[in-house]
Amino acid sequence: MTKQIDLEAEIQRLLTEHDSVAEQGITVHRRENQVVLSGEVESGQRRDEICRQVTSHFPEIEITCDIGITRAQAPSEVEEIS
Repeated sequence: MTKQIDLEAEIQRLLTEHDSVAEQGITVHRRENQVVLSGEVESGQRRDEICRQVTSHFPEIEITCDIGITRAQAPSEVEEIS
């Protein structure tokens, strides 16, 4: 059990301390034989970089990136409410 907690803590530390990531809003948890990253970031490029960094630092672990993209810009169309 502590091995799993240590792995999750190591991944969380990478997410917060790595220069190209520096992300605190990602949740790391185990699901069966894989680690799931979840949360939301502002772009697809950011999500891809997070997933790339984690999989390259932990190649022996199956990583699932369930990270969504938040809309950081105002909508380009007017929403009509009827």
